[in-house]
Amino acid sequence: MWQSYLNGLLVSASLIIAIGTQNAFVLAQSLRREHHLPVALLCVLCDAVLMSAGVFGLASLLAQNDTLLLLTRWGGVVFLLWYGAKALRRALARQALGTAGDAGKRSRRAVLLSALAVTLLNPHVYLDTVLLVGSLGAQQAAPGAYVAGAASASALWFFALALGAAWLAPWLARPGTWRALDLMVAVMMFAVAAQLMMG
Repeated sequence: MWQSYLNGLLVSASLIIAIGTQNAFVLAQSLRREHHLPVALLCVLCDAVLMSAGVFGLASLLAQNDTLLLLTRWGGVVFLLWYGAKALRRALARQALGTAGDAGKRSRRAVLLSALAVTLLNPHVYLDTVLLVGSLGAQQAAPGAYVAGAASASALWFFALALGAAWLAPWLARPGTWRALDLMVAVMMFAVAAQLMMG
């Protein structure tokens, strides 16, 4: 059981720590101190549900459905291009994200809906959590323990990111920092979208 737990923890950690749309979104909300803990919790819950679904059967179903994979792929491309364009526009604007955020904070509902979109409209989330984590977890001696380990890695990472970034916010909340972050997010979104289009 503990071996399966450890396997899930390590596999999930190796996938989740790589910079991605979820990480960038949690970081941005944490630097703004705008509902960052609920956002982190939502990301953890989504990961746990998707990993559980993958381990307990959805991975094989998705792998056999070309139409669903195609829809997921092109829907993800559209979303990533849209999100990247928004980030690029903010990076090029005179007013950076950090100062713009002070003008009017978004409601918790609006932020959580954005977090859901960033999480569920990104095809890489399904590739990582459902297909990769799921297919490996289905082969474990204790699949439930594997899911618990994978979800633990997600919880540790997102809450560390949320709390750590919020703690560093006084040093990081400068217009130049936000422009650089938005530029990085835009480049990353466009790069992922290009990979999906060519793949």
